[in-house]
Amino acid sequence: SGVLFLIRLWYPTEEVSRSLRVKHSLEYLVTAASGVPNIPEFTGAIMLDGIQMAYCESINKILEPRLDWVKKMLANDTWLLEMYTRQCFVVQPKIFGNHISSLKEQFQSEGAHILQMREGCEWNEKTGEVTGFLQYVYNGEDFVEFDLKTRTWIALKPEANITKQKWDTDSVRTNFNKDLLTNIYPKLIKKFLSYGKSILQRTVPPSVSLLQKTPSSPVSCHATGFYPDRAVMFWRKDEEKIPEGVDPGKILPNHDGTFQISVDLNVSSVKSEDWRRYGCVFQFSDVENNTCTKLDEAVIRTNIGKNKLSNDQGVIKTKFFHLHLRLCQCSPGWLWLQCSLPSPVCECVREWVDV
Repeated sequence: SGVLFLIRLWYPTEEVSRSLRVKHSLEYLVTAASGVPNIPEFTGAIMLDGIQMAYCESINKILEPRLDWVKKMLANDTWLLEMYTRQCFVVQPKIFGNHISSLKEQFQSEGAHILQMREGCEWNEKTGEVTGFLQYVYNGEDFVEFDLKTRTWIALKPEANITKQKWDTDSVRTNFNKDLLTNIYPKLIKKFLSYGKSILQRTVPPSVSLLQKTPSSPVSCHATGFYPDRAVMFWRKDEEKIPEGVDPGKILPNHDGTFQISVDLNVSSVKSEDWRRYGCVFQFSDVENNTCTKLDEAVIRTNIGKNKLSNDQGVIKTKFFHLHLRLCQCSPGWLWLQCSLPSPVCECVREWVDV
């Protein structure tokens, strides 16, 4: 039987994901675990503009680039490769191991412990403005975060005050954090962008499908495989965007670096003769042209009738490779994810799928 656990996932902010790409983000995501069977004691991932560049884990001593241009970059820059190798397998596992040992002693508790960190910055290439962030989550709950303005730690729950007071007295670490978030990371963003420019600036159109569980269910317009994530999708009637009866979708990443989005339309009050007046519009934010898929019963894929979905078509799998755990991403924002191990993949299943 597998281990049941709760873990936090971070996703790109709404502003970064939707706005024109004048802002770039670099994130380092770390999960350290103790007392959790079949889970690496240390996993880490590097994210650039919401796309995973590489990840590492401690069980198999794997440092794996996720993109071809990252592989080339590390092959050409041996210093960078050696630095990340040391951080992944020596420096950071030791640091996080010490953190967990301190927390165990503080709370006088054994058993399973999971400590996560999100660290990085956003850089505005137009204004040069840099916004750094450093946050910790302990056993699935917000714990502490670093305030760059005051150069102090903020306790996000009463139990974190001891950690805050201890870390506030470490002036060397405080100064290093400031330099890391406001100087080193912006430089790395520029370096990474120069290597991955041809890939990061490409445009890939989506594959769009109309999906419906039953004739009375909402019709879901699902677009997948597109890049970049600077896109919008909505339903319209007679060339006008529909504000009512629409469930707005959120852009989520696919395992291959592309993205997906679904927008639902309530058709229960739509007369059959009016269906042709409706359409699902997908549009990249920085281009005028769009793709419109007409609301047509003949092309809707469903669980009944001639367009019945197969099992493979019905399940939308978004294997989320931030971590070695291969967690799936089912909704935007901060997310509680409950996963039963050792199953290697969690599956996000739309409500219109019979499973």
